Amino acid sequence: MAENRLNRELETREQTARKRNWIRPDTLPTPNPEAGYDFHWVRISTRGELDAMNVSLKLREGWEPVKAVDHPEIFVAGVENDRFKDNVVIGGLMLCKTPSEMVEDRNGFFQDQAVSQMRSVDHNLMRENDPRMPLFNERTTKVTFGKGT
Repeated sequence: MAENRLNRELETREQTARKRNWIRPDTLPTPNPEAGYDFHWVRISTRGELDAMNVSLKLREGWEPVKAVDHPEIFVAGVENDRFKDNVVIGGLMLCKTPSEMVEDRNGFFQDQAVSQMRSVDHNLMRENDPRMPLFNERTTKVTFGKGT
């Protein structure tokens, strides 16, 4: 009975492993996280034309270009622009980073601005209110499941 068995050395994991499916690579790779920093892809060109206005705005906001030597896990095939040759640039987008506190402050600023705009719309709407025919200002939604009739 032992003579009919295959030799254990012939059975390998590679022979019994399932075939892997092809997966499309990410267009913009994600860099390895750094403690205290957030990453963002900044547009530097559109259709081959440099977008200097957008780049200067992002640099003034506090975004710093990421050097290619700092993130070797991101494969950069070629240099698209001589000005940013030492940075990570893919498809007209340059990888930048900034401290996480700045991102939180920026998000808070825009959240406050959105709340202020909604408050202004509410005041403008309620100014038209008449006690004989009151306006309702409800901002709730309702989701129900089941049979709809």
